[in-house]
Amino acid sequence: VQLQACGGGLVQPGGSLRLSCAASGSIFSIPVMGWYRQAPGKQRELVATITDEGSTNYADSVKGRFTISRDNAKNTVYLQMNSLKPEDTSVYYCNADLINMRRRYDTYWGQGTQVTVSS
Repeated sequence: VQLQACGGGLVQPGGSLRLSCAASGSIFSIPVMGWYRQAPGKQRELVATITDEGSTNYADSVKGRFTISRDNAKNTVYLQMNSLKPEDTSVYYCNADLINMRRRYDTYWGQGTQVTVSS
């Protein structure tokens, strides 16, 4: 199983970016997908998660600005980030808690994509 994330980059404060992450491989189902981020010198923190039924959870720091969504048919999760702030600068990692074709439950991480918010 692999998670391939893309969509990071440099954006000015107040701007927007959209991240996407596609899971591929021997997948039976993906109950939960999400995004985490890690800034230099800090611990990795949750940004948002979404279940396969569409239930979402957000960190307080991004509520009202970020929107997580997913396309179950494509095993893909998205993160629409609006009103970006310099403190959103981090490496963003996608995450999937999934069940593979052997019915084993595991957690997988993408490779990380850099988001930099700066003028």
